[in-house]
Amino acid sequence: MRATLPLALAAALLVAAPAAVLAQPPAATAPAAASPSKLVLDNSTRILATLEQRRAEFAGNRAALERFVSTEFNSIFDRDYAARQVLGRHARGASDADVQLFADALADNLMRRYGSSLLDFNTRLRVRIKSETALPRGLGVKVASELLRSGGEPIPVDYLMRRSGGNWKVFDVMVEGVSFVQTFRQQFDNALTHKSIRQVAADLRSGKVQADAGR
Repeated sequence: MRATLPLALAAALLVAAPAAVLAQPPAATAPAAASPSKLVLDNSTRILATLEQRRAEFAGNRAALERFVSTEFNSIFDRDYAARQVLGRHARGASDADVQLFADALADNLMRRYGSSLLDFNTRLRVRIKSETALPRGLGVKVASELLRSGGEPIPVDYLMRRSGGNWKVFDVMVEGVSFVQTFRQQFDNALTHKSIRQVAADLRSGKVQADAGR
């Protein structure tokens, strides 16, 4: 994988409405819901600006950075649905409780391992939306975008999004054509062939197994 997982996570953080906005009481006349493309563009600007403004704080307080990353990740990712996609054939017949255990363990493992790496990136980036297209079988939409950086080629980032609880949420991120879901499905397939979902989740929790999308 040419793009590192920290970049994939950074890309994931560029999407969806922040929890603070979702928690606001509805106005007397609610505005039309933002399109997935607008959510990508608006919130990428907000999150990148926050990372840059709080860079010094986050560099000296990794716990604050982890809280920020975790809050954003949890508010934008449809974690259980994404986990079912990662589990693939192993999710057939699995209980919702087991899937949630795996989803939580995977997310926590990713945050512990890669959250602080966001500070290694120059967040003075811009996002350009290229297109928004419907996914087959009414599964949602794909928002195709590019991360624009000075002195480097644009980085293509695609977001696969679906309606969940009345909001648009991400269930897969593709960085330079490489899928978050497919990468981890391949990584965990062998372990899940020999162990239960709960056992693999426990290995992720303990750090015995690390989520790794390559370098």
